[in-house]
Amino acid sequence: MNIVFYLTGLLLVFVVGYLCSYNRKNIRYKSIAIMLITQLVLTFILLNTKLGIVSIGFVSALFSKLVDLGITGVDFVFGGIENEGQFTFFLNVLLPIIFISVLIGILNQFKILPFIIKYVGIILSKLNGMGRLENYIAVSSAILGQSEVFLTVKDQMDDISKRRLYTLCTSAMSAVSVAIVGAYMELIEPRYVVIAIVLNILSALIVANIINPYELSEEEDTLAIESSKKLSFFQMISESIMDGFKVAIIVAAMLIGFIALMNGIDYIFTLAFNVSFQKILGFVFAPIAFIMGIPWAESVNAGSIMATKLVTNEFVAMLSFKEIAAGLSPKAVGIVSVFLVSFANFSSIGIITGAVKALSEKQGDEVAKNGLKLLLGSTIASVLSATVIGLFL
Repeated sequence: MNIVFYLTGLLLVFVVGYLCSYNRKNIRYKSIAIMLITQLVLTFILLNTKLGIVSIGFVSALFSKLVDLGITGVDFVFGGIENEGQFTFFLNVLLPIIFISVLIGILNQFKILPFIIKYVGIILSKLNGMGRLENYIAVSSAILGQSEVFLTVKDQMDDISKRRLYTLCTSAMSAVSVAIVGAYMELIEPRYVVIAIVLNILSALIVANIINPYELSEEEDTLAIESSKKLSFFQMISESIMDGFKVAIIVAAMLIGFIALMNGIDYIFTLAFNVSFQKILGFVFAPIAFIMGIPWAESVNAGSIMATKLVTNEFVAMLSFKEIAAGLSPKAVGIVSVFLVSFANFSSIGIITGAVKALSEKQGDEVAKNGLKLLLGSTIASVLSATVIGLFL
């Protein structure tokens, strides 16, 4: 049955993408097939081989240790106001982001991350036949996040065509940032976070190949990565600390606002219709959850979490998911977990529009105009990644 649901999920992604495609005649089926096979091979290796299991274990343990080290700093500053024996989300999950941000800054300072990102992107471009810039953005978005990634190609922004811009932004919205991976791992099973990061890179490119196929000339296929401004080591440390703190505060503020808003809407719907808003969303998304491979008996609960992520953000959805995960089957837990690991939600439209607009007014307007289609593309990319994991559970 797993194969049947993989095919139905794949069909859902293709049909939605095909109906929304800018250029159906030029869809590159060979490139799509190669990337789909690559996804299956990588997922099999990560879940079913000693190398994959050890690799996931290493990454999970690494981020767990980084979070623990980050908490040592938090305890020094806030230890006196912690509730003994209680889990405080801001202190235990968000503030350790500061330490991880510092480590990313160090890896960037010594050109380790840029080297890895650039050449993994080039190798990937050989595999799928897409442009080097497209593959670079797909890989780097998974490391740097949807806003910061465009700073590394800022001098190219004005010259990027509308079609290419859609692909780049879809990849950015389908990714996450390594800085907050540790926070995700506190909320959902770490192995699904690792697998989702890998799958989302290819899922975004597959979806872009369906919705937005195009050919590039040799002159267009250029990649000019901009170095960040040169700072001394300790200047970089200071900036990274502040960057991490900003992320933690922004996420905290969004959680306060969105969770209160969702609870308010739930309260109104419960008074008016005797059913919560999240439950209504669950009924709307239940067929999609079922097509992806989630058992029908669990599809309403799973669908409500998926919809919550779409209308709020992944953190709000993960917190809700953590409350019900114990009552779901392992397969449903895996599929929903992978679906949640991306920036595909309504608030990301504004974030990515602002990031691009800061570099190019013209291109920012173009992103805003295609915001809903970007959200559609990045969401079905998440559906594809979640469908792939369901095949192996």
